[in-house]
Amino acid sequence: MMAASLLRRDKKSTAAHLKADLKRTDNSSGLRQLQELLDSVLNPERGSDPEALEWCKWLLAGGDGFDEFCRTVRSYDNATLCGLVWTANFVAYRCRTCGISPCMSLCAECFNNGDHTGHDFNMFRSQAGGACDCGDGNVMRESGFCSRHRLKTGENVPSVPRDLLLMSEMVLPRFIITIIQYLRDGYTEPESAADRDLQKVLQQLEPHISFLEELTKMGGAMRTVLTKILTNQQTFKELSMGQEENVYAKRNYEKYLSALKSSGLVSVEEKGAGGAGAGATDTPAGAGALSLLGATAAASLEDSSKEEDQDGLQGVGQRKRVKLSSSTKDPSIMDTLKHKCFLEELLFWTIKYEFPQKMVTFLLNMLPDQDYKITFTKTFVQHYAFIMKTLMKSHESDTMSNRIVHISVQLFSNEELARHVTEECQLLDIMVTVLLYMMESCLIKSELQDEENNRHVVVNCGEALLKNNTYWPLVSDFINILSHQSVAKRFLEDHSLLLLWMSFVSFFQGMNLNKRELNEHVEFESQTYYAAFAAELEACAQPMWGLLTHCKVKETQEYTKTVVRYCLETLQMWFDAIGFVDEPALNQLTFHLPLHRYYAMFLSKGVKCQGLDLDSLLPDQEMLMKIMVHPLQIQASLSEIHSNMWVRNGLQIKGQAMTYVQSHFCNSMIDPDIYLLQVCASRLDPDYFISSVFERFKVVDLLTMASQHQNAVLDSEQERPMLEGALTFLVILSSLRIHLGMSDDEILRAEMVSQLCMNDRTHSSLLDLIPENPNPKSGVVPGSCSFEEMLSAVADFKAPVFEPGGSMQQGMYTPKAEVWEKEFDPIMVILRTVYRRDVQSAMDRYAAFLKQSGVHTGNPWPPYKERTPLHPCYKGLVRLLHCKTLHIVIFTLLYKIWMDHQNMSEHVLCMVLYLIELGLDNQVQDDKVEEEPCIEEHCHDSWFPGTSLLSNLHHVINFVRVRVPETAPEVERKRERERERETPPSTSSESATFGQNLREAQVFSLVAERRRKFQEIINRSNHEASQAVRPKSSSSRWLPPGSPPQLVTEILEIRESMLSLLVKLHQKLSAKQNSLSLSWLAEVDPAHHAHGDGLTAIERILAKASARSRHSKRCLQEICGKVCPPIPPKKNSPGDKKSMDKEERRQRARERQQKLLAEFASRQKSFMETAMDVESPETDAVMDVGSAEPLDSEVLYDCVICGQSGPSTEDRPTGLVVLLQASSVLGHRCRSDTPKRLPTTDEEHIYPEDTCGATNDVRLSLMQRYFKDSSCLQSVSVGWDGGVYVQTCGHTLHIDCHKSYMESLRNDQVLQGFSVDKGEFTCPLCRQFANSVLPCRPGRGIETPAWHAPSNKSMSTLVKEVEDLQEQLGIFPAESNLSKEMESVIKDIKNTTQKKYMDYGKNPGSPDNDFLFMYSVARTNLELELVHRGGNLCSGGASAAAKRSCLNQLFHVLAMHMRLYSIDSAYNPWTRLTQSTHSRETEFCDDERPEVPMLFRDVPSLLIIFILTMPQPLRKEHFTCVVKVLYSLQYTQALAALSIRFSREERLAWSNTGAAKKNMPNSDKSWESLLGHVISELTKAKDVYDTNSEEALMLSSSVWSPQSIEFTLQQFCLPFLRLSCLLQHHLYGDSLPGCQVEEEFSLLTGCLSLAGSVQSSGSMSSAAGLEWNLNAFDLINQWCSEVIDLSSSPSQQSVSLLVQDPQWAAPRLLHLPDNYNTIFQYYHRKSCTSCGKTPKDPALCLVCGAFVCLKGHCCKQQGVCECVLHSQHCGAATGIFLLVNASVIIIIRGHRFCLWGSVYLDAHGEEDRDLRRGKPLYLCEERYRVLEQQWVSHTFDHINKRWGPHYNGL
Repeated sequence: MMAASLLRRDKKSTAAHLKADLKRTDNSSGLRQLQELLDSVLNPERGSDPEALEWCKWLLAGGDGFDEFCRTVRSYDNATLCGLVWTANFVAYRCRTCGISPCMSLCAECFNNGDHTGHDFNMFRSQAGGACDCGDGNVMRESGFCSRHRLKTGENVPSVPRDLLLMSEMVLPRFIITIIQYLRDGYTEPESAADRDLQKVLQQLEPHISFLEELTKMGGAMRTVLTKILTNQQTFKELSMGQEENVYAKRNYEKYLSALKSSGLVSVEEKGAGGAGAGATDTPAGAGALSLLGATAAASLEDSSKEEDQDGLQGVGQRKRVKLSSSTKDPSIMDTLKHKCFLEELLFWTIKYEFPQKMVTFLLNMLPDQDYKITFTKTFVQHYAFIMKTLMKSHESDTMSNRIVHISVQLFSNEELARHVTEECQLLDIMVTVLLYMMESCLIKSELQDEENNRHVVVNCGEALLKNNTYWPLVSDFINILSHQSVAKRFLEDHSLLLLWMSFVSFFQGMNLNKRELNEHVEFESQTYYAAFAAELEACAQPMWGLLTHCKVKETQEYTKTVVRYCLETLQMWFDAIGFVDEPALNQLTFHLPLHRYYAMFLSKGVKCQGLDLDSLLPDQEMLMKIMVHPLQIQASLSEIHSNMWVRNGLQIKGQAMTYVQSHFCNSMIDPDIYLLQVCASRLDPDYFISSVFERFKVVDLLTMASQHQNAVLDSEQERPMLEGALTFLVILSSLRIHLGMSDDEILRAEMVSQLCMNDRTHSSLLDLIPENPNPKSGVVPGSCSFEEMLSAVADFKAPVFEPGGSMQQGMYTPKAEVWEKEFDPIMVILRTVYRRDVQSAMDRYAAFLKQSGVHTGNPWPPYKERTPLHPCYKGLVRLLHCKTLHIVIFTLLYKIWMDHQNMSEHVLCMVLYLIELGLDNQVQDDKVEEEPCIEEHCHDSWFPGTSLLSNLHHVINFVRVRVPETAPEVERKRERERERETPPSTSSESATFGQNLREAQVFSLVAERRRKFQEIINRSNHEASQAVRPKSSSSRWLPPGSPPQLVTEILEIRESMLSLLVKLHQKLSAKQNSLSLSWLAEVDPAHHAHGDGLTAIERILAKASARSRHSKRCLQEICGKVCPPIPPKKNSPGDKKSMDKEERRQRARERQQKLLAEFASRQKSFMETAMDVESPETDAVMDVGSAEPLDSEVLYDCVICGQSGPSTEDRPTGLVVLLQASSVLGHRCRSDTPKRLPTTDEEHIYPEDTCGATNDVRLSLMQRYFKDSSCLQSVSVGWDGGVYVQTCGHTLHIDCHKSYMESLRNDQVLQGFSVDKGEFTCPLCRQFANSVLPCRPGRGIETPAWHAPSNKSMSTLVKEVEDLQEQLGIFPAESNLSKEMESVIKDIKNTTQKKYMDYGKNPGSPDNDFLFMYSVARTNLELELVHRGGNLCSGGASAAAKRSCLNQLFHVLAMHMRLYSIDSAYNPWTRLTQSTHSRETEFCDDERPEVPMLFRDVPSLLIIFILTMPQPLRKEHFTCVVKVLYSLQYTQALAALSIRFSREERLAWSNTGAAKKNMPNSDKSWESLLGHVISELTKAKDVYDTNSEEALMLSSSVWSPQSIEFTLQQFCLPFLRLSCLLQHHLYGDSLPGCQVEEEFSLLTGCLSLAGSVQSSGSMSSAAGLEWNLNAFDLINQWCSEVIDLSSSPSQQSVSLLVQDPQWAAPRLLHLPDNYNTIFQYYHRKSCTSCGKTPKDPALCLVCGAFVCLKGHCCKQQGVCECVLHSQHCGAATGIFLLVNASVIIIIRGHRFCLWGSVYLDAHGEEDRDLRRGKPLYLCEERYRVLEQQWVSHTFDHINKRWGPHYNGL
């Protein structure tokens, strides 16, 4: 009732009235009125209603205007935080120097207002959205706050008056419940409704939520009010259900309750079913969660009833139930939610609606309010499980993930808050439980090891959850909170949580199992490995690194012990579950062993940082043997994959092997694996370990002395790579020190060196390639100072350079010389290479360095590097190098290499030597180094007496018993010997020794050895350990099952020791008999032997051995003393190619290839030289001019298609390959030399009016206003903008050959970068881009001497002859192939440019128009050549531009075309130049416009018109005559233009001086007299001098001296002289001598024979070159009178045309600011001028500064996007654009475009395309010059290779 009356009144007064009512102490009536009003205004049943919003605004303001109310509230803002919230794609900053949390970010405003100079910051595009942290001391250091948030503003803000926000407190609760009711109403469950459209509901709510957002931006005061309302439980109770009688509200509330029901992790029905039997505390989790299927039960779970266990094993598919008892302290994690305030319900609906952007922004905007922040964080945690449940079901999981993280990162980055919710809300328990719940949805049975009875479950990597990375928001939050020490400690102290976590990690143990395909190639290559590697890295490794960060000091020892204990327990359960005993299953491989890696990393940390004793953390031997199996399996499989044994599994298996070692994964995968193996090796029996390695690598059968053997498991071509792999692995294992004692700095240095040795690297790729500790808070963060310091210590910076091809290099770092010398470590390189070719690349670079520094010229071997000492805990690792098994293997391999057995290689020898040297350098401590020579009896059953390598080196082995196939050469030899023995009676001694051999021959079987050891370890009690002696039975041979039976036992006579074998190998390698003399040992110096090939390596080893043991030295001397010739290997027959080992063959093939390539390159080079010399036919002809050949010698052309050489004829014309392109380069020239600046503020502008193109347009249109059109069109040139430029590569072809070439291109379906239909092609010889062929004129190249002869005819005769020549009518050429081609080229030329650049006349298409266009083409090409020569002819000579010039041919084609137009003799300018005509003005009718006066005409245009319209070829004397006549006109124009610049007094003075000189002889060659005459004549015309006398005075403050006048006149005439000279050079082949800039004028007048006889080069007067054929003064009178007549006619305005200036500066691109940020900040948010929106991809034209939308549909016209349009308008289809958001430049050329690169580089000389790294960028001047150079010289098409069509879409 009352509300209705209120509604009718106007809003403002109502609001004021209500506010007054409510202020009273008794405000009940006011309250009642307000409630009624709100009931009707905010009626949710009416839907969202704009009217309601209006009412709310007025009510809040309480009678004031809403805007004013906002301002008032803002003035009470007490917030000290910025808190600006942004969404995806916003540009923000991150400063690592100021950040405490790695997630810290700043908005651009706060960043620019803070001081971050010299900090490590970058700009980034936000992925998920974020908020500005400025002012928040928890997240960043205060020094980084901006000036606004540095002041604690809170203190001096007055307190808020009570009544200001009174209405808000009353109205807003109702407003919020309306929104909530609306959300309840609109929501439908995904299952129930087909037309579920949540977006629609949200769109209608948009204005309401935006209104809330607006309120939050009013500042602290309003946020406080909102917080009160959102968190007040009382208000929620009152409003949430609605009043009793309100049916709508009731229904609405019920909807809400039913939505709540499904919000628990476990739905209500499940709860009823599962909870019945168990106690009330046990809430069932989803699928089989925390049991490692019953194994963990004892530790953390109550045993569920036994029956259940049985059915659970049938298939994890039927979710096995597990009771969560003690594991989850707080059952409410699983329960349905209950809400107590608006905030909770708002968040609930935000989740239900999948995080709409607006809601998220509103919730985040409130965060600066501290109370709100705490409540909201708790609410968020309370809903956490529900959020993840919703996320798993969502279809838009990507968007939703981003929004979730947008919120959570703001809450959890703050340590205080994180700790608070961990303590109060069990955040950790919630996260771990939810993670488990999530992963349980996709578990499958593991098939590792025992496929049938395996009880282990793993995640299925093919599931969407893993494939789409749906779990990452959760994991990233988890990693984020673990980065806080207080939270991590809590986690590590909570044992039940740790156990839960371990069972979570075990889900990933053994996932993504590969089975080796043995028969068929796999049909479908699964790509699940991406998901698997990502999951292990993100869900297992990163949390591990986070925890490790907090285990750095002694005090945290307990944590490490706990984790290690649980790791071992879980591992033991895993071994049991998969049914593992002692041998791994064949042909299975998983790269994922996170449990092993947790164990390894905590071990390493404990020993390195916490001072723990390694042995206290290790399990018993049996467990160690088990632990070692799977990591070793991976190492062996890597070798198998590289040996192509897994080739049938497809490419993806290689992908896995690469990912495993790749820089982002290696320190969480391969490094811990190798460390774990090192730990096992240091604690297990070395013989057992070594034999295990060779068995895993499947090369046991190969390790026999016999020359032939059978391998049960490998093909013979796989043996070599597998053996190499095994040895390399042993070398890595015994020499890698990453976790065994290197400091962080040493590790960083080693990593950096290995990456730089592979290739020169850019700074960013180095940052990317160096494995960092993945936790951002760790010590070695790339970008920290230690990285930069280390980089400058090991590398030199190579500044970015350009290669002649135009490809652009980035700034690179390359290793310093001493790094190559001392630190290059091939072992580290092998460990870190993803591609095998990188190892080769490192070796090649090493070899190049040695060659260059003169150390070694051949093919060097990988250098040996000393290692850092081992940490005492790992001393046992050295025993690997000192065990008999390894020594036997080394001995066998040395022997096999020496005997040339198959499958040995240089790499094998290299690794064997490396192992020997490692052994020599790492002695076992307790050995007595100087041992006694051993007594024979001890070593009957064993190969070697002891375990020390040093003593075993010189131990001689006499006989070895081997098993060989019957066909082996050894058996043959034995038979021979027996035959010998039968014939002659053998001496007793021989037979005796032979018998003895049988007794002491050594037998060795690795496998038997390993089996025995394993049994021994399993069976023995510690008691017997010390007395274990080798049982004799070890010689019983173990046969591989199924081996062919024809093996026989043979005894080989060896009689060698390792030392003697080394010496013999040295002889073999050096191919000299006595390569080591006795004296050699004395003078050896090991240091000198650091670099070199195999010889050097052997020498180094022998030197070390003899230095460390006297005995070895003695033996060596004996061996060297004998210097017996080596037994020639059996296979010496030349026919046997096998002996030449594979490597060697490869090497030779490589050398052959190099030779061929070099030969080819030199041929190509000589060919290019000849090809380039015969470029343009004229240059040839210049040579023959003097020679005595017959005069009619024709020029011969080579056709590059058919290869024939011959003249160009009418029937079969030859043509030049040319590229025609429209160009506006000339039109963009300005007067000043300094380029225009790109505007970067609103005040700066670029004015295009002063460019050459604009000036010439204005001039032409002014002429056309007053003069006869046909005459205008001959008085100027066009083509400054859109002129056609013709360039050639200089190659010629027959035109008919070209046609068939085009046909073949048309049929060729290969995608070319050009369009054949448009006539485009590439030159068949040099592949340069072209689009037309310019026919060459038949006949002689350059006119014969007769045409050149200097004439002595008088000037007047010549003038007459020229006139007659012009009168001759153009003869139409006979129709021939040549004339057709000429016409078609003219058509091409016209098609090259746009219509608007050809039609300047009043009636388009008229002959006059055509005529103008044609001679302008000639003008454009001449002018451009001048520009390419630097704007003058001082450089002289036939420059490169001239070499490629086709002006001669072009002139002939144009001339032929223009001869078709005859010039009406009445209007022929020649007559007006050379005869005194009589005044004909009277004859004109009034309406006909006058001709253009001679003084207004453009002289170079006249020159070109005359030359082109006279019959070709033209005699040189006539050419010179034309130039002389025109020079006098140009000179007169110069005088007139100059006189206008004088002040009145100066004019008077000069005309008097001139009058005085007029009567002197030669007065027509003195500028004074001529100037005086011009002034006196022009003074008669009234307007010429009056109009601008005032301005002239302003301009010329300086006084004109004779010198300055002379200089000005010369400058004015120079452009004309340059063009004439260039034209003469092209037509007659005159050379252009170079000169100083000062002498240019006199030189040119000399070349053009203008100077007459007087020529003292220094003080050349410009007038001296004048030659008048009539009285000079009469002629000038006549020209001036044409102007004077104008002044009386209507066209008097045109006298301004007298003022002209033919000089232009060189064309330049815009001047760009030094720092890219200046451009970026101004333009990336700037709105487009044509459509008013902020473009998604803004671009800038670098020629004129226009701001355009790239690809923007907003600015499309007729389907053409704006960049393409602009390129047509500004550059006649050539555009150069800088893409603001990407910092790169694109070039548009016609219908194609290409990415040119960037002219902005960072401090390390690198581009940053798309601003991905966001480092500050600076202008690279050299690159910008190259870009400008390519633009001016029109070479974009030739230099840039990657062109593509743009389809008008840019």
